[in-house]
Amino acid sequence: MIKQYSVKDAQRTILRRDAALEPAIPAGLQASLNRLFGPGATPEGAVGHILRDVRLGGDAALRDWTLKIDGVQLGALQVEPAEIAAAVSRLPGDLVTALEAAAGRIRAFHVRQPLPNWTTTDLGGVLGQRVTPIARVGAYVPGGTAPLPSSLLMSVIPAQVAGVPEIVVATPPGKDGRVSDVILAAAAICGIDTVYTLGGVMAVGALAFGSASVRRVDKIVGAGGLFTTLAKRQVYGIVGIDGLYGPTETVVVADETADPVWVAADMLAQAEHDVLATAILFTPSQALA
Repeated sequence: MIKQYSVKDAQRTILRRDAALEPAIPAGLQASLNRLFGPGATPEGAVGHILRDVRLGGDAALRDWTLKIDGVQLGALQVEPAEIAAAVSRLPGDLVTALEAAAGRIRAFHVRQPLPNWTTTDLGGVLGQRVTPIARVGAYVPGGTAPLPSSLLMSVIPAQVAGVPEIVVATPPGKDGRVSDVILAAAAICGIDTVYTLGGVMAVGALAFGSASVRRVDKIVGAGGLFTTLAKRQVYGIVGIDGLYGPTETVVVADETADPVWVAADMLAQAEHDVLATAILFTPSQALA
């Protein structure tokens, strides 16, 4: 059953939450933390433990923690470029068309963002701005509950427009140890040929510290759940990050004239991102609620 709150109750509870700093995690997830890290384990402590193991243990630690957390025995940590290219042909034609259209629209938007170099001597010296692309960027694409090709497109394409010469992708494997075809196809459409089969904290650690199979990057971009966000916060300073986003939080504002099917679709599209995702509807209509 979906909870309904009065304005006063909402201000006292859900509107005061900070999932990234004070996570209230489900009992099942806490039980998993206790099993893997000991009684009373916290998300912050668990993330630090994994990152330390990855920094010291490299590929072996990446495989070990992927097995413990995702239940997947990894082979090669990098997807073969030929496998990335072949994924496009395995998708329905209308889905490929939709991905290509989305990629084109995202690129068309970002090429309009000015990145000017300029100089002036008006103030008695040579002053100015020089915009230099970052050398190597890692885009994290979440996929724990559902593959999110849009996240890949919206992380990779702006970096390409900005002139970043090396862009790699890290995304979690499915239960079969493979990356979803729709993620690989989105990578192929963007011209990306380096995809690492790593998720969450392991992906952030590999991109930040490097390993035998993963070359470290200069900046990590892309959203993720609680543990990915905590990992990005802990490696900040070792590597650049784009921001701290945490589990998805979505607010829909609608009155009695709104189509309830559209409202539900907007909320469900965000709620599927993560078990800690929050979708909130503000409405004066009891019937719509």
